Amino acid sequence: MRHRIYVDTITEHVTVKDDEFHHAIRVVRARTGEPVELFDRSGKLAAGVVESIERDQAVIRVERELPSRETAHPLHLAMAIIQLEKFELVLQKATELGVHSFLPLVTERVELRPERYSGKMDRWQKIVFEAVKQSGRSVIPRIEAPLDFEDALKREGKKIFFDADAPADALGTVEDATLFIGPEGGWTDEELALARDAHCLFQRLGARRLRAETAAIAAVAIITARTGDL
Repeated sequence: MRHRIYVDTITEHVTVKDDEFHHAIRVVRARTGEPVELFDRSGKLAAGVVESIERDQAVIRVERELPSRETAHPLHLAMAIIQLEKFELVLQKATELGVHSFLPLVTERVELRPERYSGKMDRWQKIVFEAVKQSGRSVIPRIEAPLDFEDALKREGKKIFFDADAPADALGTVEDATLFIGPEGGWTDEELALARDAHCLFQRLGARRLRAETAAIAAVAIITARTGDL
């Protein structure tokens, strides 16, 4: 894949400065005449060529718009906040798989104290952004502020709730769904009851018990495949 550059807006000629210029020209060493790919804040994707390079900026000539690589049926991942390195792995891999937005969940068995993750939003957004660039996506997933589990259940739309022990419900079509993944210690009985009351559709991930981060990645992959986008 061509080197990818993020810009505010794709026009006929795009000037690239600051961090994206530094990475494209100083780190990756893109040169005049080299083909590149652009994506912008609106989710537009285009092929272009480096037309000129100056000391602190480059000009890209846009040649044609490219078809979107985004999923046709957006998925949202409501993930319990687990050990931070593992949580960040989920952010990266779920972004690569096409997740549209992330909702960090605070559940009964979340072991991390709020001060451990309260200042991590900038880092999480950078991880997601880099995964977008690497994977060829054009839309940067939104990361919402951490939310208590009971409040998260009030979201509109289909809610798919993954639990290793509960019987699976008939899933039907999957459009604009939120996937719920619990922490390392699993859901409490009270949370399972609340999920039932909120009309969540329960699903399992096979006969084996998966770690939380594995379950999140597997769930996204399976549901994405069901929509025909994987």
